[in-house]
Amino acid sequence: MKKLFCILSFAILTAMNVGAQSLYKTVRDAATTVVNDPKSRQDQIDVAQFEITVLNYIAAQVSKRGLQKTGFFYDVQAVNMKSFVDDCRLYALKANKISATKKKQVIDCFRNASLKNPLFKDTDYKTIHVYVNDKATETPFSIDTDWEKAYDQVSSQIKSIIK
Repeated sequence: MKKLFCILSFAILTAMNVGAQSLYKTVRDAATTVVNDPKSRQDQIDVAQFEITVLNYIAAQVSKRGLQKTGFFYDVQAVNMKSFVDDCRLYALKANKISATKKKQVIDCFRNASLKNPLFKDTDYKTIHVYVNDKATETPFSIDTDWEKAYDQVSSQIKSIIK
């Protein structure tokens, strides 16, 4: 229900602000703005760069594989990816107030969801796990993720970690 509300709210706000522009493009443009803004903090830039990388990866894989995908497919993936990343950061902050162990559990929950829900089943692990293998990243997730399925998974699991 929360996910549906978030998607609908985001869609309504976006529609009011950008007319016929897609949610995919809106998420990508917002991330690009953060990356290019000299006032952005490094953690914001890192997250935005991850978002751009994921969106570019999705478009490249669809093109490379000759798949026929609608704008709705791109929008669903973009909105769920954005919600996934934002929720991870929010829950990690909440968990950190409890303990470092809880924060690690939250991050592991999100990381595992991204790994267990591939979108394209890409076997180029060096590429798709570039963020997973980076110990300093704010976004230790696979870029080959079905963000809708991963978001559904963490939404049902996170409440058992953060009580």
